[in-house]
Amino acid sequence: MRLILPLLAALTVPHGATAHPHVFVEAQVTVVFDDGGALGVKLDWFYDDLFSLLVTTDLGIDMDGDLQLTAAEQQLLDTQITAWPPDYTGDLEVSQGGAVLALGEKRDHRMTYADGLFHEVHLRPVPQIADPQAPIGIRVYDPSFYTAYDLRRPVLIEGRDDCTAEVVPADIDAAYALAESLLDGQDPNAVGPDEYFPEIGDAFADTIVVTCAGPL
Repeated sequence: MRLILPLLAALTVPHGATAHPHVFVEAQVTVVFDDGGALGVKLDWFYDDLFSLLVTTDLGIDMDGDLQLTAAEQQLLDTQITAWPPDYTGDLEVSQGGAVLALGEKRDHRMTYADGLFHEVHLRPVPQIADPQAPIGIRVYDPSFYTAYDLRRPVLIEGRDDCTAEVVPADIDAAYALAESLLDGQDPNAVGPDEYFPEIGDAFADTIVVTCAGPL
């Protein structure tokens, strides 16, 4: 089971949350070109009210319910979210021509809390492009599909005006059919949070295709 935040390994899944996936996050993807032309992908993750409540409860923050964090509470939150486990890749895949590109360490990682909801943001550099002329593919997904990401439209591009981003939706019916076949006919929606689920989260992921008029 893969969780989107390391601190959530200790969180209690809500009663009745039996269907797979178990966590739902809205993801805003921004393709960023810096002043030197280097490529990065900025991810904004927006959590719903129930999941945000679970985080505050398990961390013991905003216990007065005023929807404001003290400086100490914000520091605790910052410490928890930046400490990714060594084997956690960040639920982001960047590719060219079917080959997955290496990602740099995350930058500018922070989380804010407003109106009872959490918003997490960070940037992943893409230090080496395989082919300056080829489109870039981007997918945001949890391999275990414990977390489902819903892409916000449009995909944003910063730093260049000659690039476009097209979203190719996942074939959800085919993805669930694949899951059912790998589960020996078991209904994927009936798989509990602690039960086995094949690591086919990529089958449920929309694909962003970034194409630029000039070299990357």
